[in-house]
Amino acid sequence: MFLALKELKHGKFRFLMIGIITVLIAWLVFILSGLGNGLSTLSAATFKNMKADYVTFEEGSRASMSRSLLTESFVDELEKQDNVSSAAPMGATMATVLKSTPSKDSEKVDIAILGITAGSFLEPSIIEGNALNNDKPLEVIANDTLKDKGFKIGDTLSIEGSLEKMKIIGFVENETYNHLPAIFTTLDKWRSIQFAAPGSDNGIKNPVNGIMLQGEDIDPQKLNNLFHNTETVTKAAAIQGMPGYKEENGTIMMMLAFLLAISAFVLAVFFYVLTLQKSNQFGILKAIGASNAFLGKTIVSQVFLLSFISIVVGILLTYGTALILPDGMPFSLDIKLVIIYAILLLVISILSSLISIRKITKIDPLQAIGRIE
Repeated sequence: MFLALKELKHGKFRFLMIGIITVLIAWLVFILSGLGNGLSTLSAATFKNMKADYVTFEEGSRASMSRSLLTESFVDELEKQDNVSSAAPMGATMATVLKSTPSKDSEKVDIAILGITAGSFLEPSIIEGNALNNDKPLEVIANDTLKDKGFKIGDTLSIEGSLEKMKIIGFVENETYNHLPAIFTTLDKWRSIQFAAPGSDNGIKNPVNGIMLQGEDIDPQKLNNLFHNTETVTKAAAIQGMPGYKEENGTIMMMLAFLLAISAFVLAVFFYVLTLQKSNQFGILKAIGASNAFLGKTIVSQVFLLSFISIVVGILLTYGTALILPDGMPFSLDIKLVIIYAILLLVISILSSLISIRKITKIDPLQAIGRIE
């Protein structure tokens, strides 16, 4: 470590350049991570937040709410099954709403209307206003991002292309579905909106899109065999089944994978070139008794210190960038992801130094001394 620190002080400019490159790489990795996490949160925050362990869909729906249609009567039957502690139905549809009494600042807003049973474990916590009431289908609770669009408690909303209206009585936070702010309403109200056209419910009594289940060690295959035309999956699989979710995350992960691979190559080249420049010095050190293990530890110590400092700076820059990003940009920094990618970058940096260590082991002390002469 002593030799590593002395060399870092001696070659300040060279190591500063490498440090800047590492900072920029780390910064970009964390920015992409935040954007990817923000997009996935915006796409499926409601599914991620709900206190459910499994979801039952219609068979063949490929774990998608938009392709599933079940009868609500399944709820009572599912609750009787082994390990199922509770079940709650849910419906989802997209719509465009505007204030019933438009003003100069009012505008049409795309939303996701989610039908749930008031008081069930699917109802999110209220941060302002009142909760849902099954006896008052006109009343709804909305995601607080609608405040930015000028909506407030007491506003009556009209649904474009429908005679249905809704009144906001409360706000929740971090509830988005398919990139849209969520509005929670009763199942009866949701059905009147979703199945307004005659025959659109396929003749199913009290239709819902899915039934959320609570319980540990539920056997999905057993439920699928027991109930005809159903498909029970884990909540994680249901999130993956949301439109575009898998594709979005796949794109971000591929970009991060390429970035990390390129980072490993760039850092390996930098440290290898530095090692080549110091071949004579390493040769002399070996001639006076320095072992390959000692020199290898010196290289690894240099890389570790430089990478650690650069990654910390990259994290600070990322949090600073998050403060100035527009409110509408889907950016979310998960501390767990930050730690994972920080460790991954540190490991990649250390592994990239192995090529340099291999070069050191092949340096001939006699040839190095001869070159100096």
